[in-house]
Amino acid sequence: MLTLDPVDHRILAELQRDADLGAEDLGDRVGLSRNACWRRVKALEASGVIRKRVALLDPDKLGLGLSVFILVRTSSHDAGWLAKFASAMREMPEILGAYRMTGDLYYLIRARVADVAGYDHLYRRLISRVEMSDVSASFVMEELKETTELPI
Repeated sequence: MLTLDPVDHRILAELQRDADLGAEDLGDRVGLSRNACWRRVKALEASGVIRKRVALLDPDKLGLGLSVFILVRTSSHDAGWLAKFASAMREMPEILGAYRMTGDLYYLIRARVADVAGYDHLYRRLISRVEMSDVSASFVMEELKETTELPI
């Protein structure tokens, strides 16, 4: 694990809130010169702490108003099945996250679709690609918190 000092933490916190900040504005916020701040950001990128910078889009304004959590159980636990499942997860743009879990639930998928019909289309594509013993979904009624900011 990389050792980060308090200034690095402040830089990361500011960039999580607004990755579009220039080195001068960022430096002002964290108490560094523009050049010193730029060097630190470049070092954080080179070390992999900052993986990439992205734009966060409003799903409702893009017609993707339904957030879905899909719960999957399978009777297959071999490497071939997992490779096929992982490939399907990567190739379906509606799937925002897929996680192998502990406990009774084997996999949890987070997806964004337009509506229930959009979920049904995703479901049909998913089951045509990967054999699963049980698939269930829960639709999000209200988002109480949604963030990409890590607690640093």
